[in-house]
Amino acid sequence: MVIKVFLASSSGSTAIKKKQQDVLGFLEALKVDYAPLDIACNEDNRMWMRENVPVEKKPTNGIPLPPQIFNEESYCGDYETFFDAKEDNAVYAFLGLPPPPGSKEAKEAEKAFILENGPVKNGTVENETVESETVENGTDDAEDEENLEAEEVEEENLDDDSLKAPVKQEEAQEEVEDDEAKGEDDQPVSEGEEDLGSEEEEELRQLEEEEEAPEVTEQEEEDE
Repeated sequence: MVIKVFLASSSGSTAIKKKQQDVLGFLEALKVDYAPLDIACNEDNRMWMRENVPVEKKPTNGIPLPPQIFNEESYCGDYETFFDAKEDNAVYAFLGLPPPPGSKEAKEAEKAFILENGPVKNGTVENETVESETVENGTDDAEDEENLEAEEVEEENLDDDSLKAPVKQEEAQEEVEDDEAKGEDDQPVSEGEEDLGSEEEEELRQLEEEEEAPEVTEQEEEDE
């Protein structure tokens, strides 16, 4: 890409000469290749410049004044827009050229890119990596939360089982004791125990008869 600067070598205007020198001097300082095209001595250059300057950039009389700057066939601007770009450290953007590494404009462009897209590492936008890591971490965190919830539910179930086990044991023990008590009540009386009971009853009868006998004797003696 060649930068074309249309100028008038034989212009009688001091202001135009100063502007042309300012543009050429700055391009040389930046080591930008350019081609000066004189419109004073070359009618083709004059006609081409007038035809390719956009209508909105032409003065009211329709005749653009030098210097006019082009990048090949693309219009860059006149002296005023070039001066504004120089003040903003954006001359390369004005010319449609990539800024060289380490230049102020390159640093400014890098800062602007970082503000919009995030820092770049190894040719990759770091924000994309951060977003992917965030998604992965979010998935991992969700899985961890699910695992924790499952563990809590298992612990609660274990606690319930551990609490229920002693209660069941106590109930079983009470049932066993009740069964044993019923068994003792329902156990049949042996023959020996039946004999002992009858002997006791017989002794009680004899004692009662003996007590009644003296009373009868005493009554008979009184009657006599």
